Amino acid sequence: MGKKLDAITPALQEFIENQKIFFVGTAAVEGNVNVSPKGTDSFRVINQSKIVWLNLTGSGNETAAHLLKNNRMTIMFCAFEGKPMILRLYGEAKIYHKRDSVFNHFSQLFPENIGARQIIEMQVDLVQTSCGFAVPFMDFKEERTTLNNWYKKQGEDKIEAYWKNKNIKSIDGFETNILED
Repeated sequence: MGKKLDAITPALQEFIENQKIFFVGTAAVEGNVNVSPKGTDSFRVINQSKIVWLNLTGSGNETAAHLLKNNRMTIMFCAFEGKPMILRLYGEAKIYHKRDSVFNHFSQLFPENIGARQIIEMQVDLVQTSCGFAVPFMDFKEERTTLNNWYKKQGEDKIEAYWKNKNIKSIDGFETNILED
């Protein structure tokens, strides 16, 4: 059933590349645990032990706040079609903002997106697969366009204002450093 591995295998990388959604889990030492669903074309395997994902502007910025307090992160993929499987990636993560040269380097791996606010890089320490026998079958219909349409309507200035209003602190009051120089 479940297996523990030291690295992302080519077969697991192919599995990751075929998924339409992944889930990110983070927690500071105190406060709430956060699990966020992520979609769109926003995840890349760099090598067998490093991944990056493009964190898009949303209603909160919990992942960034948590990683500043505690850099542990778990990413989970579930097979909603085909052979059942759950894949978890465990590791330590770093946040890069538009002001960081590393952000600019990694952002080239993704389609341009005005809502991009951070790149999260994770060094994968443990890869775990499990059966996924209870995960339901679900058919992918299409990507939602609502968020990208909202970004385009807002433009960069209004998105930055949104960050100031909604993304500088977590729900627990932790700083996210989204606008720090």
